[in-house]
Amino acid sequence: MTTYGTIPTASAGATNLEYLTRAKQAIKTGLGTRQPWKLMFNLASFNFPHTISEATPRFKTNINYFRMNYAIIMLIILFLSLLWHPISLIVLGVLMAAWLFFYFLRDEPLVVFNRVIYDGVVLTVLAVVTIVSLLFTDATTNILSSVVVGVAVVVVHAVLRRTDDLCDDADVEAGGYAVGSSS
Repeated sequence: MTTYGTIPTASAGATNLEYLTRAKQAIKTGLGTRQPWKLMFNLASFNFPHTISEATPRFKTNINYFRMNYAIIMLIILFLSLLWHPISLIVLGVLMAAWLFFYFLRDEPLVVFNRVIYDGVVLTVLAVVTIVSLLFTDATTNILSSVVVGVAVVVVHAVLRRTDDLCDDADVEAGGYAVGSSS
């Protein structure tokens, strides 16, 4: 029997393999939008700011520049604090899927009811939902301590990391902070 003129359909195995290939590529591309870890932890780029007025632009620039890296660091610290709470880890696993879908692997801005939701709003909402959801799993002390440790790590890095060697023309053109303004 011939089937000339019909459109061939892919088998279920081929579509699953194709889906996994696209997901793998999306993960590589999505995590590729973070800044390189070597740049983030370049020891030659660390020093103490002389004044608060010098620390403030550093903090703002580094928070914007390393935003995805800081989110990854916070989630790793949170994960490590929950190793002995299996229910919390399950909840965190589900929330990590939401983080991947809504923040790390998005190529385009999130649009809800024909309105664009900016990355900062998505990051804030996901962080609040993650913390509140995990607080319901009876690991409150671990969660709060990991959040405090994570915020401390991020703030210390953002203040101590000089910005004179950061260069991202797309951010500067988009109205971001002029990178390289502090020494």
